[in-house]
Amino acid sequence: MAAEIAISDDPDTGLRSWRWREAGVSIELVQRLPDQNRAFFLARGFERADADRIAEACVMQTIFRNDGGMPVDYDLNDWQVRRRGAPRRLLTRERWSEIWRRGETSEAARIALHWALLPTRQRFEPGDYNWGMTSFGLPPGSAFDLEIVVALGGERVTRRIAGVACADDRSVNPP
Repeated sequence: MAAEIAISDDPDTGLRSWRWREAGVSIELVQRLPDQNRAFFLARGFERADADRIAEACVMQTIFRNDGGMPVDYDLNDWQVRRRGAPRRLLTRERWSEIWRRGETSEAARIALHWALLPTRQRFEPGDYNWGMTSFGLPPGSAFDLEIVVALGGERVTRRIAGVACADDRSVNPP
């Protein structure tokens, strides 16, 4: 089965999503406005400067499903953000944890971020799904290609989702 990439726009918010699907496995990236992320993390105990830092790091909602017939494994450390030809890594749970160790962010706030983010590594049996936030470390409005790597039934598969865009720093308004 060939890979499918679908792009859609939410008519109510104007926010965009990208969905990759292959062999019954899908990964969907849904834009989140920086203000949505800022409010979410302020409500979980982050100081304003730290909530801004997260909000302005291109955080998207990610939905991962295995509706196929074989197990799927992934490690976000294998994924790459490609912007202007230069590769960079995602800001995973572990990378954010390292950032907060250097600051004075409360333990409760750090725990909230940890559990809000998509796990860095996971195995999905047929019928499994999960969702969480992913952080791409780019400023609002940035466009990039995302290289994803998964193991479908033990076989390593690398695919590219082209033209992903971080939401602009604006309020939710219908188009």
